[in-house]
Amino acid sequence: MSLPSPVLTRRPFRRESKRTLSVDVLLSRSRITNLAVVLLAGITALSLLVNLSYWLSSPSSSHTRPFGNSIFGTISRPRALQGLSHLVIVPGHAIWEGTDASARLDEDNWVLEPYQRDGGRVETFFQHIARGAEIVRKDESALLVFSGGQTRAASTLTEAESYLRLALAADVFKTPMYSTQPFLRATTENHALDSYQNLLFSVARFHEYTGNYPRRITVVGYGMKEERFRKLHRMAIRWPENAFEYVGVDPAGESNALARQGEVYYISIQNGYLPYSNDLYGCHSVLLDKRRSRNPFARFHSYYTSSAALEDLLDYCPRDQTAVFTGTLPWS
Repeated sequence: MSLPSPVLTRRPFRRESKRTLSVDVLLSRSRITNLAVVLLAGITALSLLVNLSYWLSSPSSSHTRPFGNSIFGTISRPRALQGLSHLVIVPGHAIWEGTDASARLDEDNWVLEPYQRDGGRVETFFQHIARGAEIVRKDESALLVFSGGQTRAASTLTEAESYLRLALAADVFKTPMYSTQPFLRATTENHALDSYQNLLFSVARFHEYTGNYPRRITVVGYGMKEERFRKLHRMAIRWPENAFEYVGVDPAGESNALARQGEVYYISIQNGYLPYSNDLYGCHSVLLDKRRSRNPFARFHSYYTSSAALEDLLDYCPRDQTAVFTGTLPWS
């Protein structure tokens, strides 16, 4: 009697675990394995999460959106400031330390250089202030920026702050008696150390104060400095000529004639037309030494942060001292 042939048995299909099947499927051959697809999807999702986290934790490119402890969280601009477009600059030349506006012509109330005494200079400083205020009162799109740093070791005030103090004390803005706050469309730029910085830093301060860059610029100062501002400083920042105006206000008499001659011809005064024509950005030798001498308190401006679009121009100092900046600018 023959025995039955042995039966070959296989593991029942029902015993295959779902995990084994899933791995087999993922490892099955294809041009791009299913496992690779899953890995790529995971990496993509992780990358998106990282980028989203970075975006939410950083200031916006315009540097106006506050988050956490960001300094931008402290900035609140009235709506009226956001529509301003005309920058009026009054560069500082000295520091007024008085308290009584009626005694503004007393030179003992001013911190002056020896050459600034006599000749009616302090009266001219006040005329600059008053003329700038007049322009702004007549133009509701204008912001007046008094510009000048903490340039004198003998005073803790900046030139700009002292000018604004005098302007308010003399009521050049003609604010109503019932007003509870100072004139809103006037502010200070507290870091400029020379006339080039008066222009560039005031543009940066306009943006810092209003959130926008100006479309027009008017400078109020000595008439003898018009060529310097119009032909050199304006060109250095590539500001359009048809959107630039200079209002000259000079003292009368012989002192003004001598000052005009010095502006054009006498290079050793260190701040005339000729030094800037040879060093357009004022960052070499004579003009750089002047800036250092006028920064006794080692002050730093804030414009790298508040006006970041100007960073390259703020740092620009070409070896070819007359080479004009060619980078991108908000108004170019």
